Amino acid sequence: MTFSVPQLTAQQIAQYHVEGYITLDALTSPEEVLQIREIYDDLFDRQVGRENGDQFDLGGSDEDGVKAKLPQILGPSRYAPQLKQMQLYANAQAVAQQLLGSNAKVTGDHAINKPALDGAQTPWHQDEAYWDPKQIYEAMSIWIPLQDVTVENGCMQFIPGSHRLDIVEHQSIGGDTRVHGLEVCDPKLDVSSAVACPIPAGGCTIHSNRTMHYAGANLTDNPRRALIIMASLPSIPYPAQRKFPWNEAKKTARDKRALANTSKA
Repeated sequence: MTFSVPQLTAQQIAQYHVEGYITLDALTSPEEVLQIREIYDDLFDRQVGRENGDQFDLGGSDEDGVKAKLPQILGPSRYAPQLKQMQLYANAQAVAQQLLGSNAKVTGDHAINKPALDGAQTPWHQDEAYWDPKQIYEAMSIWIPLQDVTVENGCMQFIPGSHRLDIVEHQSIGGDTRVHGLEVCDPKLDVSSAVACPIPAGGCTIHSNRTMHYAGANLTDNPRRALIIMASLPSIPYPAQRKFPWNEAKKTARDKRALANTSKA
């Protein structure tokens, strides 16, 4: 079933640039959502990419034999290339170009799966805090749930206007450098204006690389599946020296596996 490219309104485009995020009720068809969900579940069931560091626990120490708190796969479309043939990816790029201009391109994807009943929260953070500090970005994350999302199962929440902030200080979740995931560690962070964004399966939230965001724990009986497509304009060099020491401090099992796999090549 063909699903037409969403056409953003002037109001939606303005909201993205003023508040740093928007929501859309549909980015693809219900039929395609079911196809993607089947592929998604298979990738997690097989733990694809674990040996080379692409599959890991975003919220825990990622030890073998320990149930993951927040399973993640980087680049799921590398392991299931048929994903890129879906209308979802074409629509994601079209929406990115409406927001950032014709040079915007889809640059990658990842998947975060919150297990039923005990899928951990994703703490407040900015996406750019994970990235190369030597570059300036104009990028977005297009976050697509593969089932309806609510506050109870971990929908996205945003602080409007926070994309105008610089990158604030982060740390590994809980201050544990074995954990890949990051959290803002500024005790003065004010989340009183945060907006929760429940949306239907196949809809999306779209947020900028510096927008402060959070997703709660999954308290429901079913997994909370999210596929995230990234899009951006080409990055340019940052004009001064900048470091993200929280990334340099990490000592994760994921990095060890990736290094070992590289050494075998």
